[in-house]
Amino acid sequence: SIKAMRSTTFTAVVECAGNGRVYYEPPKEGLQWQNGAVGNAAWTGVLLREILEMAGVKPTAREVLLAGADSGVVDTNKKTASPGPIAFARSLPLEKAIADSTILAYSMNEEPLTRDHGYPLRAVVGGWFGMAWVKWITHITVVEQPFLGYWQARDYFRWERSLGEPRLVPLAEMEVKAQIARPVQGAHLIAGQPYRIFGAAWSGESVIRQVQVCTGDGRGWREGRLLETERPFAWRLWEYMWTPEEVGRYVLRCRAIDGAGCVQPDLQRSDCESYAANWIVPVEVTVVPEPQTYEEEFVI
Repeated sequence: SIKAMRSTTFTAVVECAGNGRVYYEPPKEGLQWQNGAVGNAAWTGVLLREILEMAGVKPTAREVLLAGADSGVVDTNKKTASPGPIAFARSLPLEKAIADSTILAYSMNEEPLTRDHGYPLRAVVGGWFGMAWVKWITHITVVEQPFLGYWQARDYFRWERSLGEPRLVPLAEMEVKAQIARPVQGAHLIAGQPYRIFGAAWSGESVIRQVQVCTGDGRGWREGRLLETERPFAWRLWEYMWTPEEVGRYVLRCRAIDGAGCVQPDLQRSDCESYAANWIVPVEVTVVPEPQTYEEEFVI
């Protein structure tokens, strides 16, 4: 049994590659995620590397293919239909498959995986978008050539222009990103009262080094405070205390900078299909006057 093997636990953030898709202009095809397709949890399982060592891997191995029990026919008039029924299957480069950040998990937050989260066994691939975290794993195959299955060549890809002409590259690492959780869009704040702006930030293989906040009051970017202990592959919560002085409408923005020096971009990119929406999403708030209190005098 896999549970008889040595277990490992680490905390990692998983983000759907389509998280934030609703902010694309013009709109992009796919489920119109806003900000909620992301989470952070403690995962327990066994290193995929140890499974591969038990099976034996040839020197010619190049990728490790993970296939799940989720299968069916992809039939759409917008993207290429699948060639009959297919399983959800994605491959990892061998170097990522044998890394300490890739496990086959059977537990989340010290509880057995639920059916929705991939029971009995799912991949946890620290630093990578959620499409690599294959659920309900049924087969593991080591291959000598790049895997060009449907979910890698027809979907979950981006364009790469390093060779001049654009070429397809399967999605892999998450992009550096910070989000404001509070205040929410359209919130009313009171002038002269301190308010805690807070949220989460994460990246791919790099840790978060900074979160900066701009409150739209003419003072530019200022340093947010990182909370909790830094942990590789986990998100980092952050906060910034702001006391708005003047009544009016303000646009709040945040941006993250990771250990590799990557800075969250201001604008969307054209080469990511409908994925990797990591540009700054502003939150508009209204600052209103402090409520007046009146003392009533009663004459008897």
